[in-house]
Amino acid sequence: MKTTHYILLGAVLLLLSACDKVSPIGVLVSGTGVEDRVKMSNAYYQGHKGDGTMLSGYEGDEYTFLVGADSHLTTDDGRMREMLQIALDNNDLLMAHLGDIADTKAEYYIILEDLIDEYREKYAKKYYAEQYLNDENFSLDKVRYPFFPVVGNHDITHNGWALWSNIFHSSFYDVYVLVNLDPPQLDHFIFLDSASGTLGREQVKLLEQGVLNDYYHDTGEKIIRHTFVFSHTNIFRPRSVEFASTFPREEMFFLLNKFNEWETDMVFLGHVHKWDYQKVGDTEYLTLDSMSEANNPKPGDYLIRVHVKKNGTIRWEKVRMNYTKK
Repeated sequence: MKTTHYILLGAVLLLLSACDKVSPIGVLVSGTGVEDRVKMSNAYYQGHKGDGTMLSGYEGDEYTFLVGADSHLTTDDGRMREMLQIALDNNDLLMAHLGDIADTKAEYYIILEDLIDEYREKYAKKYYAEQYLNDENFSLDKVRYPFFPVVGNHDITHNGWALWSNIFHSSFYDVYVLVNLDPPQLDHFIFLDSASGTLGREQVKLLEQGVLNDYYHDTGEKIIRHTFVFSHTNIFRPRSVEFASTFPREEMFFLLNKFNEWETDMVFLGHVHKWDYQKVGDTEYLTLDSMSEANNPKPGDYLIRVHVKKNGTIRWEKVRMNYTKK
């Protein structure tokens, strides 16, 4: 049934390939730029804000989250499967992916969605075992699998936004982790749409309005402890002599100011397929290498795991991936 759905979707995309019209909330879309994506995403975001985006952070002394980038999934899902399994085995609270999740082709998105559905069920069996086994009304649709990808430039080429948004619905969103009840404290995860190499007017306007950073206590007091930001397009070049597309200069300064305003702890970036680390002020900038087996066929440290302690300290480490093509 899912294959038939994507065949129909692909057929519609062919019919739409010569126009710039959009259908409701990004399901059937052709030629969408950042302004259209953000408008559609904001409609979805406003209608679903809070749906599964508040996570409980601590059962022990720390929680962890895992970050990967540029998987460029095709018919071989080995590296993506490895990332999801690593997170499941380690009890990571959530996973973030920094764009270019698949090379744009309908069959690759069938493979991707099937893989996510498979791991949603594994996640449910592990964390919702009693309901999964004993509640006949329990549905996997009720399980919010904590996998949060940003959209990348490869995800929007060749009408790919229609395929990508069919699974993930929005190109930007935020997630909160509850770390303390009294006094109330949250850690904040902000996911930006930078797939076109620009935030665009609409997204800048939303950021200025506080759409992605508007969580306040009923007293009016801001209660964010840590802020983590995720983007596909990188802020800094790995080397000054290397070509790499980055944000327009004005947007880069806008973002740097926003990160400072948000008191951002870490920013995670992809796109250039090369590891880089920078620290500006109190903010760490980690640009991840591609986890794609096609780009990096040998095993290597392509993932990042962040440890967030109950006392507020943060540390990160590289995580090895061992999958090689059989």
